[in-house]
Order: sequence, then structure tokens, then C-alpha cells
Amino acid sequence: MNKIHETVNPVTNAWSTASEPSASNKKRERAGSVIKEFSLNTTAHGVPSIARSHSIHNRVFWILSSLVFLGAMIYFVTEAIIAYFQYSTQTSVTVIVEWPQAFPAVTICNYSPLRYDRFISPFLNYTNARNITNTTNTTIFTTAQAAYIQEFLLYKLNQNESLNDYFYSLESMMMSCNYNNMPCTTTNFTWFISPLYGLCYTFNALLKSTGQSGIKYNADNGANGLLELSFYVHQNQYVPYLSNGIGMVALVHDNVQMPIIELTAMLLSSGKHHKLGYAKKTSLFLPAPYTPCNDKANLGMQAMFDQYHDADYGYAQFPCYIACIQTYTYKKCGCGNPYRWNNRLVVLPNTDTPINIQLCDFDNSCYGAAGIEIMNTESIWTTFCPDCTLECSYSEFNIQSTSVLAPPAYMRDGIKQFVESSQVPLPEDWNTSYVSEIQSSFVSLEVAYETTRTEVYSQQPTMAPVDVISNVGGQTGLWIGISFLSLMELAEMIYRLIRSQCHRLWTRT
Repeated sequence: MNKIHETVNPVTNAWSTASEPSASNKKRERAGSVIKEFSLNTTAHGVPSIARSHSIHNRVFWILSSLVFLGAMIYFVTEAIIAYFQYSTQTSVTVIVEWPQAFPAVTICNYSPLRYDRFISPFLNYTNARNITNTTNTTIFTTAQAAYIQEFLLYKLNQNESLNDYFYSLESMMMSCNYNNMPCTTTNFTWFISPLYGLCYTFNALLKSTGQSGIKYNADNGANGLLELSFYVHQNQYVPYLSNGIGMVALVHDNVQMPIIELTAMLLSSGKHHKLGYAKKTSLFLPAPYTPCNDKANLGMQAMFDQYHDADYGYAQFPCYIACIQTYTYKKCGCGNPYRWNNRLVVLPNTDTPINIQLCDFDNSCYGAAGIEIMNTESIWTTFCPDCTLECSYSEFNIQSTSVLAPPAYMRDGIKQFVESSQVPLPEDWNTSYVSEIQSSFVSLEVAYETTRTEVYSQQPTMAPVDVISNVGGQTGLWIGISFLSLMELAEMIYRLIRSQCHRLWTRT
């Protein structure tokens, strides 16, 4: 009995000694148990199957499967993130009812810029002084003389002389003006000089002196937004061979938009009453990084706007082109494009002082070559015109034009009285031909809205940050079943491992 007892005790002690782990083994098993516990219980797919595998073949299968699907997930997640950083956009179209709506600006000019009676004597003095002509006869004007008109005007500009006296004043042309049944006068217009049409006049532009409070709205005076104008263009004073028609030009544009009258004007023939019905359309573009759009006028544009006499115009792409091309032309040639009278003030790159430049002679080929060079050389363009990008917001007006014959007979006496008091020389046979003269020079215009609905074209991101998160979450969930909770499980495991390691280092010390 005693022998048996002695035999069992050594066996029991040996088993106990062999099965009792050391302190370091306990820590290693503790770290391993943390990883094993995570692997068995994580919500991520594949990892629990690897941990539960009972054979090498089974474990290899699940490891390979997990790696394949992990690679697919990484690929599609990367594609989703790259797609977001391409900043692609889409355009949505909405229709809003805008009432009251700001009445647009309306710019008008006489189709022929020069008044013969004011122009002919200084012109003959110029041509006689240069031995081009030798005459003082102001009643005869030939095609040969007409070839020097632009040269004469350029000479006056380069002498810093005003050309205003040679053009048609608004007082000499405008017979009546009414907005929403309230009279308006020449003081309601601002003016500028067009190289093609001479003096032009703008109604309802945003002005620095009055600001937004000076803008007229459709609902003013309890009416519906109607501008009525009538003009007498004095076609008997048109300079021969200068213009190929008789009438006015008009442009309906945004209150803060510089009128590009030479590019987009509508022609209004004389002897008619014209109606311009407009519908507003607004385009809104996303700022950087989606588009390089701009809404800030640079110093060169501001210098150009200063020649529009109190108008407070904003950034637009085409005026920016004009300003920067003229700046480059001046830097390249020492003079500016002679066809850009309205841009004689330029600001060179890296400076902030406007320069009043001379205009090139028409036979100087440099200004044409400079314009071609800057428009076709990207490196030059990016240096001189880095800001000339698309507008971030832009409003335009779609115009429907209709007309009827005018004036009716009952208006002739009033028109005749206006013409005779306008201080513009009359035709020699005025008393017998005034009916046909009135028919040839009368232009009537009304501008009214066609609808209060405004089409708004808005640029929107194709992918927002929430879309990226959704795409990434969908891909990770589809391929390996990872969610944010799975990431929290991983974070918990890392925390426990770090804590275990810190405890181990602490006990060693």
C-alpha cells in the first residue's frame, strides 16, 4: 500500500511541474489569446474561417480567398477615391419664379458713330496738313477721304484729345424715355465710347455712386417692367461710306456686365417700332477645385472699367481677354491695338499702376502679330492671362425681337418739333422732305420681360464626400465584410496587445 502511494506521488508531481507554464509563457499565451480571440470573433469575413481551420489545406484555402477578395476591395476602394479627386461635375436645370426681378441693363448706340457737321472741318484740317487733300469744301466727301477716317481718329486719341464732340449725344437723339410709366432722362444713363459705334449709353447699369439701391426692378411703380424709348438718328448727318445702314444698335445685358456692344448687339432699323422680349438665364459654376472659375476682376480689368464712367461692372471672361491681350501687345510693341479704344489703360504683370498707352498705327504689323502670338502660345497666355477663366456666375438674356412700321402719322408733328430744336443741322430740303426724313431716322424701342421664370443652370459635384464614404463602405462590406465596428474591433485588439507589452516591460523593470 505504501509502495503504491509513493509511486503515484512522483507521477503527480511530475505532471504538475510539466504543465505549469513559466511567467513569460503566460504573457506569450496572453498575447496570443488576444489575437486568437479577435480572429474568432471579428465581424470581418475570412479571418474567423482562417482561425477555425482544422487542416492546413483548409487554412490555405481561406488565406488565399481572403487575400484575393482583399485585393479586389483595395482596387475598387482606390478607384472610388480617385474618382472623387477628379472633381467631376454634373449640371442641373431648375426653373425659379423671380419676382420682383431686377430689370436688365439696356445699352443703345447710333449705328453710325460720327456727326458729319462736327467731324468734317477737323478732318479736313488733318488731311490738308498732311497733304492728303487740299480742299475746304465740306459738302463733298469721297471714298478716298473716307479711307483716312480711322487714321484721323487714332491721331486725336494719341494726342489725348476727346472725340466726344464728333459723336451723337444722347440729348440730340432721345425724344422720349419711360420706365414703368414714369419718365426717365439722360441722367438715368451712363456712357462709354465704342470703337465701332462711338458714344453708347446704358440704362440701369449698376453704378458706383448709387449701388444696388439704384437698380430698377420690374415691380417699380406698381407696373410690370417696361422700358419705352424713341430716337431720331439724324441719318442726314451720317458720314458717307462709313456705315452701311441706318438705325440704332441695342444690347440687353446684366446690370453688372460690361456691354460688349461690338460683339453681341442687335440691329434696329429705322422707320420701325421694335419690341425686345427677354427671358433670363443664369449659369452657376463651382469654384476650385471643381473648375478654375473666377469672379474677381484683376487690376487690368478694373482700369478698363474706369473708362465706363461710374459703372460698377464685375468680372467677365471676354473683357478679361481684351485687357490681357492689350497688355501683352503694349509690352511687345510699345503701343496698343488701335481698334481697342476702350482699353487704353493697362496694368503690366507684377505691377499695380495703370499706364495710359499710345495706340499703334494701323500699318504697324506688330499689334496683329502680338495678338496672334499670345492667343496661340500657352506659356505666354498663362503668364499674362492666368485669371481669364470662366465666370463663377453669369446671367444672360434670351431675346425675342419683333417690329412694326413706325411712326404713325399723328406722331410726325412732335418728331418734327424735336428735330428742329435738337441743334443738329437739318437737310436743305427739310420743309418739303421732312416726312421721308422722319421715316428714315425714327427708331422706337420697348424692352419687356416675356416671363418671370428664370432658368438656372447649376453645376454640382458628381461625388460628394458622403458618396465616397458610401462607396468605400459598400466595397469593403461586399468583399470582406468590414464595417466601422470591425475597425473598432481591430483597434481594441491593438490596444490590448500594446497594454500587454507595456505590462511585460514594466514587470521586467
